[in-house]
Amino acid sequence: MEKMTGVALVTGGNRGIGFEVCRQLGQRGMRVLLSARDIAEGARATAALRDEGLEVTFEPLDVTSQESIARLADRLGRQELRLAALVNNAGVSLDGFDADVAERTLAVNFFGALHVTERLLPLMAEHGRIVMVSSGLGVLEGLAPPLRQRIDPPSSKEDVSAFLRAFIADVRDGQHEPRGWPGSAYRVSKLGLNALTRLLADELRPRHLLVNAVTPGWVKTRMGGERASRGVEEGADTLVWAATLPPGGPTGRFFRDRHAIAW
Repeated sequence: MEKMTGVALVTGGNRGIGFEVCRQLGQRGMRVLLSARDIAEGARATAALRDEGLEVTFEPLDVTSQESIARLADRLGRQELRLAALVNNAGVSLDGFDADVAERTLAVNFFGALHVTERLLPLMAEHGRIVMVSSGLGVLEGLAPPLRQRIDPPSSKEDVSAFLRAFIADVRDGQHEPRGWPGSAYRVSKLGLNALTRLLADELRPRHLLVNAVTPGWVKTRMGGERASRGVEEGADTLVWAATLPPGGPTGRFFRDRHAIAW
C-alpha cells in the first residue's frame, strides 16, 4: 500500500462508506478529519479509528448549515491547515416522495456538497483532490430531453442550482411528472452533483485541483441495505483512489471501479 501525506476531510464519516474511507485514508498515512453532524456518533467513530492506530480527528459538521460550515472553515483556518483531499460523502436517501423529501434530499446531497466545497476551497492545497460521492443513478441517460438540455453541458453553478430548485418547485406544484422529472429526489440530487463536478473541474484546473465524481456501487450500509452486493471496503476503494490521485491525474470525470464511465 502506497503511503501518502497530507490532511483529508471526509463528510459523513461516522458510518458506512464514509467511515471506511476515513479508515483507508488513515491506513495510507494521511491525517484524517472525520466530520459528522451527530457529535456522539462522530466521536465514537473517531475513537474506533484511533484505536486502530490511525491519526483521525473529529470535526462537527452539518452540511445543511451555512453556519456550521463556516465554523469548520474558521477552525481549520486558525490551525493553518491545507487539505490534500476533500471527500464529499455526506448523503441521504429518504423514504417517500414529496416536496419536503425533495428539499431535504437536495439540501444534503447537492447543496451541502456545493457549500462545503466553496467554503473550503481557500484551504485546499495545490494539487489537492475533491471527490464527490455520486451514484449510477446520476447519469444523464433516460433524462427527458428538455431537462437534459438544461444541464448538459452545465453552464454555471447558479444555473445548476436553479435547475434543482425548479425540481423542488415542480414537485410542490404537482408538475414534476408533466415536465418529465424523474420520480426520485435522490436521482435528481446526483444529476446535480455530477454537473457540479464538471463545472468545478474546469473552474479549478488553473489551481491544479482534481475534481472527480465516483459511484461506489450498491454497498451494504444503512442506506444500501443488507441485500446490497458490495461490502464497504469495495465501495470505498475508488473513492480513496480518487482522493489520492497523483498530480496531473484525471479531473472532471465520473468513475466506477477506477474506470471512467459516461455521465
